[in-house]
Amino acid sequence: MRQVQRRTVVLLGAAQVFGGIGTGATVSIGSILAVELSGSAAWAGAVATVMTLGAAAAALPLAALADHRGRRTGQVAGLSAALAGAVLMVLAVVSGLFLLLLLGAAGIGIGTAASLQARFAAVDLAVAEHRGRALSAVVWAMTVGAVAGPNLIQPGAAVGTALGLPPVAGPFIIAAAGLVLAIVLLLAGLRPDPLLLARELAARGEALTGIPAARAGTTPLLKPGTSRTAGSLLRGLRAIRDSQTALLAVAAVVAAHAVMVGVMSMTPLHLQHLVEGPGVSHAGHVAAGDVLVIIGFTISLHIAGMFALSPAMGWLTDRAGRIETIMIGFAVLVIAAAVAGLGQGATPAVAVGLVLLGMGWSAATISASTLLAESVGQEARVAVQGVSDMLMGAAGAVGGAVSGLVLGWVGYLGLNLLGGTIGAAVLAAAFLTRMSRRQSAAV
Repeated sequence: MRQVQRRTVVLLGAAQVFGGIGTGATVSIGSILAVELSGSAAWAGAVATVMTLGAAAAALPLAALADHRGRRTGQVAGLSAALAGAVLMVLAVVSGLFLLLLLGAAGIGIGTAASLQARFAAVDLAVAEHRGRALSAVVWAMTVGAVAGPNLIQPGAAVGTALGLPPVAGPFIIAAAGLVLAIVLLLAGLRPDPLLLARELAARGEALTGIPAARAGTTPLLKPGTSRTAGSLLRGLRAIRDSQTALLAVAAVVAAHAVMVGVMSMTPLHLQHLVEGPGVSHAGHVAAGDVLVIIGFTISLHIAGMFALSPAMGWLTDRAGRIETIMIGFAVLVIAAAVAGLGQGATPAVAVGLVLLGMGWSAATISASTLLAESVGQEARVAVQGVSDMLMGAAGAVGGAVSGLVLGWVGYLGLNLLGGTIGAAVLAAAFLTRMSRRQSAAV
């Protein structure tokens, strides 16, 4: 089992590296293509929005598929949708059809949902003391492809020109090739399936000991007329409701993502106003020169904070404890909001706040995802993970949409104060849960 677990983590990590290229390429040039194909700057955010909504909408169906057929099938289905999305991106560039661009973004978003669920596949067979590290290793691998994607614009242009296509189509050709490699790796290498093997081992334990293993390996029958996705939603919600630690884990994942996306998405606009002054208008064009350098450097530091220390966050989750690391993550988020908000007039303070924001998100997300995998029985675990990812995606979409309104109403300081308040509330909930568990253990 240890050999299978090691091979599973390596394969999942490699697949995330190749599969993440499409996401990075779409994020980096999606807004440019949206403006070019739609003819209006008002549609600049359409690609990112459709990707986010696609990931949120696909979370439960992919989880239901994995629940029924195993992790390999769910991962391959999601990455196949992303491959179709990359092809549609190329066709959109060639034909100039904006609709194809949006459909391609939706496909890439489905692939993002599959990549998120890969972190749970990494812990299906992991022993308790290594679950945080296994999960964080896959999270870290996801970022390699996502970071590589934006750097493929120039090599992609050469590929597109060599194939007789518009240069901007080239990065998606490379992304499609990476997705094909990821799919082949998973189809050929992810055997035995980690989820199905975990259920088989749990069932064997039940047979040997006579102790029920939470009906391991079974999926409750659905009522007539109920789809498998709807059944997964109901089972997931019931399992979360019935477990105090699962409630905390889902709340932590959702809140951390909402706070991170809300503050991060408005920081470029705040920095533009800070450097150039709020009265400067670009008449529909983006800022240029030093402003773009400052914004790009700040967001790069933020992304590094989110992912570069993922292995360290996994180690901390295993050594300090799941709930304790959730508390650390949200304490860092609160500090990040204070630094960025109170230091809103200085770009170095904003940059430091964004780094801390990424680190807090990383600690909270990795520890909460690990806790979630341990908080429910085998029969509902995948459904709960699907519900968590669906709510996480929805929180990111809402956070990104609402943050603009909050920024307009109460400014960047007010936005950070709101994020800090949400973080403090979850920190308090985690502390109370920890105290409750200690009291129960003492009794």
